[in-house]
Amino acid sequence: MAKGYWIVHNTVSDVDAYKTKYVPLNQEPIKAFGGRFLVRGGQSELIEGSLRPRCVVIEFPSYQAALDCFNSEGYAAASVERRKYSEGDILIVEGYDGPQPGQ
Repeated sequence: MAKGYWIVHNTVSDVDAYKTKYVPLNQEPIKAFGGRFLVRGGQSELIEGSLRPRCVVIEFPSYQAALDCFNSEGYAAASVERRKYSEGDILIVEGYDGPQPGQ
């Protein structure tokens, strides 16, 4: 079964509030749906196009788990806080589970 991913690009307007008010609220729903952070901010370099400065990638055991987490009551509460301190784009995408080059 292919995994599911949240791919997030956002601009944080209040870093301290984001870290202290939003981040603690997102931990439990993400964990409950089997999510794990693959990318959480960190150094990046935009090579082409235009994106917001912060990138987050969260892996879930399935596409449905990624959708269910985002639509859960727990994440809805976290999302209210996220929107107070950041603006962004969130894409939920199904991973690729097919052959790789050379296979």
